[in-house]
Amino acid sequence: YTILSKVHADRNVYPSAGVLFVHVLEREYFKGEFPPYPKPGDARNDPITFNTNLMGYPDRPGWLRYIQRTPYSDGVLYGSPTADLVGKPIIIEITAYNRRTFETARHNLVINVMFSEEFPLKYQAEFFIKNMNVEEMLASQVLGDFLGAVKNVWQPDRLNAINITSALDRGGRVPLPINDLKEGVYVMVGADVAFSSCLKEVETPQNQQLCSQEMEPVISCDKKFRAMFYIDWCKISLVDITKLVSVGKERPDPGSGVLPDIGEYSPPSESLKSRDYFSDFLITLAVPSAVALILFIILGYVMCCRREGVIQLVHHSSIQKSTKELRNMSKNREIAWPLSTLPVFHPVSGEIVPPLHPDSYKTTSMPLMQTQTNLQHQTQMSQQQTAATWKNMSLGMLINVCPNLLLQILCH
Repeated sequence: YTILSKVHADRNVYPSAGVLFVHVLEREYFKGEFPPYPKPGDARNDPITFNTNLMGYPDRPGWLRYIQRTPYSDGVLYGSPTADLVGKPIIIEITAYNRRTFETARHNLVINVMFSEEFPLKYQAEFFIKNMNVEEMLASQVLGDFLGAVKNVWQPDRLNAINITSALDRGGRVPLPINDLKEGVYVMVGADVAFSSCLKEVETPQNQQLCSQEMEPVISCDKKFRAMFYIDWCKISLVDITKLVSVGKERPDPGSGVLPDIGEYSPPSESLKSRDYFSDFLITLAVPSAVALILFIILGYVMCCRREGVIQLVHHSSIQKSTKELRNMSKNREIAWPLSTLPVFHPVSGEIVPPLHPDSYKTTSMPLMQTQTNLQHQTQMSQQQTAATWKNMSLGMLINVCPNLLLQILCH
């Protein structure tokens, strides 16, 4: 672990490859870089945030992460440097922002990755701790307690924390802000001896079946962690790197980056011949138009000059005339007038007959006027005459419209 000193100069740190690196950005250090409060004696608790980036680039290296929960908490840089960074100084620009005065202060952190003879450790185990956040786990005392519990279970000669990852970086969801729920954190540790029997219990068929049913397996050494750490034993990962099969990837030859010499470029000649599009016009426009004209002439000849076409036109005209005549007759059709308390119109004379309200009638089903009884007989006669007229007219229309059909019916 490295804590930024209060010396106004670049800070050099020397982490080992394959070992967890933690660097704390203390707010107390940067408070001296900003102007004091106007009144002496006032408490200084300015909100300060940090921005970290690789010098010359807008972001940090891929292996280095940064977290700061609130402007009133310290920032933390953490990650696990790889072996290919050995001998390559990494300069991280740290910019502090005072959210009260909008002042800024900048310092550089120089990371010099050192080579470790024991890198990498042969046996690596990754635990998922459900009741911790990443900044809580990065605290030196909490991480030390966890490594002590793992060492008590594993009993290795050498044990190192390799990496710490928040569950949010693995696709986890942000927990609800109730009951002090935590997001969870993955902690990877490495040792130089084989896994203990307690850790291998998670690989038994019984525990694997319980995990598939989303049930908590029974691990004998869980009580040694339960006092402070709640471990999800279904998400533990045990890796023996000595049994991993390295797959070599063939890389193509990058070459010199210079195109081969294939001679000078020869552009096309400027004296190009013009193209005649008249034949294309005849094929796409003239030929379809000629075919449509021929079909129109044939259709006109069949409909106007042939006997079948003339008969169809005559039948169509007679049907239209008959339909018009039926519509005109339907407008003049007489209908029976209903019994009502309103004045009654005589259908023959057109006179208005006032309704009668004698006291002798006790039901509404009887006529309101004595004269309405005769009116009903007259209406019935009128309807019979109209029906006879319709029958005669329909027979005449049938003779005009379908003479051939009528002659066939009579012959049969």
